[in-house]
Amino acid sequence: MTDLAAAEAGIRQLHARYTDAVWRKDADAFARCFTPDGEWRISGMVLKGREQIGETIGRILGNMTRVLFTYRTPSLDVGDGVATARAYIDERCAWKNGDTNIAIGRYYERLVEDDGEWFFAWRLFELHYRGPPPAMPPLDANTPDMATTRWNLTQPG
Repeated sequence: MTDLAAAEAGIRQLHARYTDAVWRKDADAFARCFTPDGEWRISGMVLKGREQIGETIGRILGNMTRVLFTYRTPSLDVGDGVATARAYIDERCAWKNGDTNIAIGRYYERLVEDDGEWFFAWRLFELHYRGPPPAMPPLDANTPDMATTRWNLTQPG
C-alpha cells in the first residue's frame, strides 16, 4: 500500500519538475517527467515515448518567450506505486510574436513510481479556456454598497 501523503508529495514534485522544465524551455527535462513509453494527449495529438514528447515540446516552446504553468492541488487515487489524478492548471503564455494568452484546463493523469520518483505514464489535457487575459473593469467601477449599514459607516465624500 502506498502512503497517500508520500505519494502526493512525490506527485507534487513531479508537477514542480514539469513546471520548471516548461519555464526554462528545457525539452529534455520535460521529457524526463514521462516514463520511457509515456503517452501525452494534447491538442488533438497523441505523443508516445520520451523522444517524441521531447521533440514536440521543444518545437512548441521554441515559439514562446516564456510560459508560466500553475498546478492546483491534484485529486488522487493511489495504490502500490500507481496513481490516477485530476489536476487543474492554468498557464500564462508570452509568444515570440508578441501575443499573450492564458489557458485554463484539467489534466487527467496516470502516474507511476519508480525507485522513489514519480513519472507520467499517460496524460490527457482537457482545455476549458484559451484566450486573452480577462479584461479589467473601468477605473470608475464600484461594487454594491453593503458596508455602510453593516459596518455602521458613512460614505466618504
